[in-house]
Amino acid sequence: MQLKTFAVATLTLLSVHTIAQKRYTEALSPTESAATFQLREEFSIEPFVTEPDVLSPVDLLFDASGNAFVVEMGDYPYDAQPGRFKGRIRLLKDTNGDGKIDKSYVFADGLPSATSILPHKDGLIVCAAPDILLLRDTNGDFKADTREVLFTGFFAKNSEAQITSMRYGVDNWIYANNSGQAGMITSPLRPDMPPLNVAGGNFRFRLDKKLFEVESGNGQFGLAMDEWGHRFYTQNTLHIQQSPIAWRYLHRHNYLPSFRSDVNISDHELEMYQKSATPYWRQQRSDRRQAKYDSLKSGFTEYARDHFTGASGGTFYGGDGFPKAFQGSIFTGEVAGNLIHRDVVSHTNGSPAFTASRDAGEKDREFLASTDPWFRPANLTLGPDGYLYVVDMYRQHIETPVSIPEDLKKDMDFTRGEQYGRIWRIFPKDSEKRQATLPDLRSKTPAELVALLEHPNQWWRLNAQRILVEKQDKSVVAVLQQIANTHADARTRLHAIYTLEAFDGLNEAIVKKALYDSHAGVREHAVILAEKYPAFLPEVIRLMDDTAPQVAYQATLSAGQFTGKDVLAALAGATEKQSENASWRLAVLSSVGGSSPEIVPLLASRGSFFNAATPGKLKFIEDFGYVSGNRNGKDDIASLLEVLNAPAVSADPQWTVAALTGLSKGIKKSTHKKESEKTVSKSLQKLESHSSDTVKKQVAELKKALNIN
Repeated sequence: MQLKTFAVATLTLLSVHTIAQKRYTEALSPTESAATFQLREEFSIEPFVTEPDVLSPVDLLFDASGNAFVVEMGDYPYDAQPGRFKGRIRLLKDTNGDGKIDKSYVFADGLPSATSILPHKDGLIVCAAPDILLLRDTNGDFKADTREVLFTGFFAKNSEAQITSMRYGVDNWIYANNSGQAGMITSPLRPDMPPLNVAGGNFRFRLDKKLFEVESGNGQFGLAMDEWGHRFYTQNTLHIQQSPIAWRYLHRHNYLPSFRSDVNISDHELEMYQKSATPYWRQQRSDRRQAKYDSLKSGFTEYARDHFTGASGGTFYGGDGFPKAFQGSIFTGEVAGNLIHRDVVSHTNGSPAFTASRDAGEKDREFLASTDPWFRPANLTLGPDGYLYVVDMYRQHIETPVSIPEDLKKDMDFTRGEQYGRIWRIFPKDSEKRQATLPDLRSKTPAELVALLEHPNQWWRLNAQRILVEKQDKSVVAVLQQIANTHADARTRLHAIYTLEAFDGLNEAIVKKALYDSHAGVREHAVILAEKYPAFLPEVIRLMDDTAPQVAYQATLSAGQFTGKDVLAALAGATEKQSENASWRLAVLSSVGGSSPEIVPLLASRGSFFNAATPGKLKFIEDFGYVSGNRNGKDDIASLLEVLNAPAVSADPQWTVAALTGLSKGIKKSTHKKESEKTVSKSLQKLESHSSDTVKKQVAELKKALNIN
């Protein structure tokens, strides 16, 4: 009887395995997989390192000491289990200088779902939720022997939504994606600071000044930062987003209505051009969902393929190894679609957010697409050689198991492929191939590092700046000041300015000259730096009319850091010109001056704002009403009601309806009850006699919110 039971069980397992073999293909060798790549004809691709020297890789870093480090996520897709953490970091070396990896060391293991790494001094910063760690090898055996917690408290479930994608910014801040996850962050570096709530945002920190704070945006796995510090982040279906406004401006006061600072900047929606077959489980799940949508007559469409669903690892290409037409592009992996997508980023229509478009040569194709369903381009990295490196996790399945129906999971092994991993190097086909020799910048003198600030490859410039900041050798201050003022390359001028900033070597003369710089990127950062100098307010206000939208927008944000009649007039002018754009409205209303009781009466007195009730203007008035009601301070409500009763405004009931709607919503959220009935009752009586029934209804709502009979 036992033998029969065993035979039945064996046959059942064989049957399931056979079905799986039919439904899901087997792994290909690196050579076989490479043959499936359909790459832009200008490029070639080759393996840089493959299994067993790298397994389940999700991040790659070239440090400044001639090393390559790889993060391995062995726990994926399951939550890391205490005592059995599989997160690992490998140190890869080319010991004979032939441009190929020939030594692989386990630099650190036992990490809980490590996701991202960045060099710092003689160590390695590692995102390993709930911590950000600093690992160091102090005895030269290629294995980390010290582990210091820099920050702790981050969300530590679902590895796809943890703290990740660290990038060193030109402003000396290190930025990381946090997916908006909740967490109360503390740091042993600053025991004096209360826990920082990072819910709803990303994260940034500076080790040289022991600073850390929330940053705007809800980026997931992938953070691209261009040469001017603009952040573009990846989030599954939305492959490229941006938050033009920084968190520090968004939280200058606590009375704003709910908002979303993220902007989807893609002009081509979710469409992609997949070459691999649709996985069985995904097609089945999509069919079931579509049947449900159809039965409910919802009008929704569920896509099983050809639409972004696993965008990952967005990376800015700031190298010098690709043809000029490809420089400045943002490359994003799509792990579910087995492809790499390229965006050309530009600014149009005066918006502070950029626009991401397909290149003319990729209107109906991707930069790289594979027919191998195991190809999982989870991340990309710019190398010191100027080439693009693709981090291929190489797995049979790449999906959170909780999102797949139980019956479909029966023949799916989510760990299948953990013994594989590939990193590919993409380089131009028709140019002399560069050697992948890794540099040793840490042995350079400060003067040699300063010279590297003019290197055409962003990798060299950023690493040179970072090491200068870490060394704090101020013997180069004079030459940096000269570069900041006179160098022909605007990128080099900006690197010099921020290296000086870290040295406390900036002065008013350098900042003022930068405010008049010929390049918009330098002017944009100069405006931020000018916030420390009250004497530069006239220059900041002048730049609110800059021809570059990013400069004008930053100047609007920075002007809001100041007070006075000139600031109010400037913010009123920005509201008149830019109210149709949600980011501009947020810039004004987030400031103390732009949300003050004086701003709407000023707009009314200037004579142009209330001439036409456009959608953007009405939204501004509604949101302003919300702020006024929520704050509910002296004159907040009364001053707005007085404007609504003015003949030029009351003639169009849309203004009154918008303002009263916002006021009622804001008052309901308010914890302040300072406005007296006498202050507003007279104005409300006038509004109650309005000819519009909609206005009368909103007056009733407001009186109810104010507890006025």
